[in-house]
Amino acid sequence: MKIEHRTITNASPEAVFRLYEDVANWHTWDPDTKQATLDGPLRTGAQGKLTPTKGRTVPMRVTDVVPGRSFTVESKIPLFRMVFEHELTPGPSGTEILHRVTFSGLLSILLGPMLSRQLNAGLPVTLERLKQRAESNRAA
Repeated sequence: MKIEHRTITNASPEAVFRLYEDVANWHTWDPDTKQATLDGPLRTGAQGKLTPTKGRTVPMRVTDVVPGRSFTVESKIPLFRMVFEHELTPGPSGTEILHRVTFSGLLSILLGPMLSRQLNAGLPVTLERLKQRAESNRAA
């Protein structure tokens, strides 16, 4: 199952990516994140933990990073896997920010409908807050 949402910002991809790199402050623009940590900088292979505002802390591993353009994080628990993709694409009307979440595994049959509702409600808010933060940082 896959959920994705996107928005356009007039902030540069680099300005948005700086917010991604500041993992300890993801909660300032992602209302569904209570806390996030990594064992170092945002780089492929980095490992950490994410605590959602509703739910238990889960391990996360950065599976791919293209500085200034994209990163992917994977969280696994027994019988369930979530992949969070974040893509920045510059264009004539600004930078497109895309957040995509894919989940799989046997538990996705049970968790999928609930998570889909939460993600479809939460991702637009997350993107709007990320956009506002990037634009205000750019102006500062």
